[in-house]
Amino acid sequence: MSDDRTIDFVLRTVEKRDVRFIRLWFTDVLGNLKSFSISSEDLEEAFEEGVGFDGSSVEGFVSSDESDMLAFPDATTFQILPWRPQNHAVARMFCDVRYPNRQPFDGDPRLILRRVFEQADDKGYVMNVGPKIEYFYLDRPASHGDIVPVPADHAGYFDLTSSDSATDLRRDTTLALEKMSIPVSYSYHSKAPSQNAMELRYSEAVTCADNIMTARLVIRQKAHDNDLIASFMPKPFTGESGSGMFLYQSLFDHEGTNLFWAPKTEHPAHLSAIGRSYVAGILKYAPEFVMITNPTVNSYKRLVENGEVPIYTTWGRKNRDALVRIPAHKPGKHQSTRVELRNPDPSANPYLSIAVSLAAGMKGIEEELELPEESTSALVGLGEAELTRRGISRLPRTLQEATKLFDRSELMHEVFGDNVCDYLVQQSFAKWDEYCSVVTDWECRTFYAGE
Repeated sequence: MSDDRTIDFVLRTVEKRDVRFIRLWFTDVLGNLKSFSISSEDLEEAFEEGVGFDGSSVEGFVSSDESDMLAFPDATTFQILPWRPQNHAVARMFCDVRYPNRQPFDGDPRLILRRVFEQADDKGYVMNVGPKIEYFYLDRPASHGDIVPVPADHAGYFDLTSSDSATDLRRDTTLALEKMSIPVSYSYHSKAPSQNAMELRYSEAVTCADNIMTARLVIRQKAHDNDLIASFMPKPFTGESGSGMFLYQSLFDHEGTNLFWAPKTEHPAHLSAIGRSYVAGILKYAPEFVMITNPTVNSYKRLVENGEVPIYTTWGRKNRDALVRIPAHKPGKHQSTRVELRNPDPSANPYLSIAVSLAAGMKGIEEELELPEESTSALVGLGEAELTRRGISRLPRTLQEATKLFDRSELMHEVFGDNVCDYLVQQSFAKWDEYCSVVTDWECRTFYAGE
């Protein structure tokens, strides 16, 4: 959050670097990035008094009879946009949204995450997150009405061939992100045609969510500059792999010690008691938060039984279909101990997704939950009784099912508050109802000619 020293640094930088416009960024409840610009001359006043805007025009904020809201720029997020001209440059800052009386707005996703983060911090835990984002580069449609996705290449996993047209594009995107102080650990061509992946360096929870929002915009901007579309749709192609947003999570204490690590004599996956309870919390509450991490009807076409994505509340070390995977770390690299949440997809609001996974993990620690047995083999063919005996639940199969579980969840109402929960449920059911009213190509092929 902003302090006087950081604000002074930003004001001096704006003058020194000839920054003419400041874009103020925030997200609506559904995770859409919003922005408006102010002049550099108004920046000092914006830090002190906030900038007024019409909150009733933003999804999930406030009604028209109480529309006045304030956006307070967070000076710690100041970055100059590298793709804009350096003469009369353009910078951006994320904002905290407040009511006119300067009280925090409960529906601000950034505030929701910060509140959960600070609750964990008060108990001595600092959450770090490293995201890996998958997405597709698609050819730009020939006409406005053409919505059939066309892959830009047909390369495969880790391919380095002339068919991977995205090599230079990933390079340019990485350089742009690094100019905005967002380090990229690595990037590569993923499994499906024209599918790419980019892993960002870990950071504290709120910063990580800011970085994901920025990365999605930069990826789209660079694709647009190359006459392509970058799509974060979870499952654009039938029969091909979908896109995930994998969240690598760890808890540290205030001295910088990784609290998830334990010697192998204590646990075969090197997980401490805190780490085991954290994972157990995620496994227990995942069915209740999937509506957040997988928020579209298309999300559930990725979460199918194919051995690549999780559909059950399991954990493991080597199997990629576990909900939570414990990646191996190099000998002596105890600080790298982390857990990987594998079900989220890139259409999700990152603030809310990180908030619910942290809240679930902290609930597991609070309840001292025991970690179930590691899942080392496929669960295909096991009946409900056997799954229940093993303490394993099936993740929701549809957005409708996920929404019902979310709506009944006491933990989700604790995290978001009743008003935000009610809005999210209303919007989710509206998406489902609209989807159910649309006649699909599959239905036409299957039923049009009759029996």
